[in-house]
Amino acid sequence: MGYRNKNTGYVNDILASRSVIKRANYAIIPPDGLVNNSIPGFENCELSILATPKLGATFVDYIITLLDGGQNKAGFGDEGIETFFYCLEGKITVWADEAEHTLEAGGYIYCPAGVMLKFANSNGGANSEAFLYKKKYEAVAGYETHVVVNNVANLEKIAYEGMEDVILQNLLPADLGFDMNFHILSFEPGACHGYIETHYQEHGAYMLSGEGIYNLDNEWVPVKKGDYLFMGAYVPQATYAVGRGEAFSYLYSKDCNRDPQL
Repeated sequence: MGYRNKNTGYVNDILASRSVIKRANYAIIPPDGLVNNSIPGFENCELSILATPKLGATFVDYIITLLDGGQNKAGFGDEGIETFFYCLEGKITVWADEAEHTLEAGGYIYCPAGVMLKFANSNGGANSEAFLYKKKYEAVAGYETHVVVNNVANLEKIAYEGMEDVILQNLLPADLGFDMNFHILSFEPGACHGYIETHYQEHGAYMLSGEGIYNLDNEWVPVKKGDYLFMGAYVPQATYAVGRGEAFSYLYSKDCNRDPQL
């Protein structure tokens, strides 16, 4: 794709995009095609909406640049809605109801349904970047969730299905009260999934580093840092990490711990 001319706003090439949108199946959304959205409660933020039910997802994902003074002090979430917030860059103060925490790169917070998430850029006048998620919580009698605040630097690194060059990190507890989890999967260059997966769980995935070639519904497509993927129920999926030196890693959500409803 051609570079954008700063004087005219036009790209110096024909219009083209790596975006692929196959609703309810899969989608690839690179950052150069995102548009900013205005949503009540978000102040001094550049916010783009990624996956939504209109795409086929049962959740909503966002990518946010918090400018100087960027915040949502009105509160994000609602009765029956669980939220997750991940700091990609910078420094962000977050509140779960009134409990205050500070997140830096790799830090995150999960708020159960009914707990309001608030946040404000605290990066000394510089921008901060964040990934945001919300979903209707599917309750099960006898189980419940709780606020989780942590940083990926503190998490155990697990060899994914016994492969030492593919590392999995679980961001949330495996407790049955949680109806979803977030993970980071990291592939050393040349590493790959052990097989092409096919399952009913959906994924929303944000590429954190590196480059990969992803199989989505038996079509191989290139992806890289900053791209967003939606993978719908039952879409065949797997990846090879490519490039030199840097691991290919991504943050992704996965629904879990619930029996599918008829």
